[in-house]
Amino acid sequence: MRHVLAFLLSLLTLFAPAIAQQAPEVIGPQLPPGTTTAAAAPHQGPGITLAVNSGDSRQNLSSALEIALLMTLLTMAPALVMTMTCFTRIVVVLSFLKRAMSMQDLPPAMVTTGFALFMTIFVMRPVVTDIYERAYTPYVEKRMDFTEAASIATKRMNQFMLAQTREEDIALILELSRTPRPATALETPFHVAVPAFVLSEIKTAFQMGFVLFLPFVVIDLVISAILVSMGMFSLPPVVVSTPLKLLLFILVGGWDLVVTSLAESFSL
Repeated sequence: MRHVLAFLLSLLTLFAPAIAQQAPEVIGPQLPPGTTTAAAAPHQGPGITLAVNSGDSRQNLSSALEIALLMTLLTMAPALVMTMTCFTRIVVVLSFLKRAMSMQDLPPAMVTTGFALFMTIFVMRPVVTDIYERAYTPYVEKRMDFTEAASIATKRMNQFMLAQTREEDIALILELSRTPRPATALETPFHVAVPAFVLSEIKTAFQMGFVLFLPFVVIDLVISAILVSMGMFSLPPVVVSTPLKLLLFILVGGWDLVVTSLAESFSL
């Protein structure tokens, strides 16, 4: 649970409003010089006087606000996972693999989606660990205020996304959004980094899918040529090619190769 909170903390600055400046110690009517609180109390009209004890100068969110932000992020968790993690690349490559093997229903969609989700957790674990140790733990122990913790977590997520993103994709989104080019890559704003990251992930997934398609397309062409030469026009080539694709995929350890390629394709 703490690791989930640490991961969600990195996304708070996208949706949480800016934290207000430090409040004064007392909010209420101003008293003339030399007038005590007890003397002024009978003359106060009906209303509410709010006394704030600043105590520690760090800005920490109340428990109720933390719960509200957590519940808000949990409702948006699917969209955040698909757009700000490696989930998109993994699930698209697995979809290409099923189509290349002519088995769009095997493995079932729920199985591939679940596998992609846990692969995402596996790949993102170093990032989440960094956020947990550098941002979440100091914030919980009150060694760091919310603004500083969220800034550290956001920079770590930004670093991960920019490491996978092509420069031309960032330049395209900067041009479309009319945002000035930042001095360094890590200063790229989130509203630019996220769409550029998603665009780059889709491009990379399509490239990997093309490479996966090539050997299976060759098998389809060979089987089709053999069937046509034998005059077996009524026999669909997929009936013969699908078992051969499965056999080839098993013999070369296809799943191991795909998973290894996916895991090593990310820069953390």
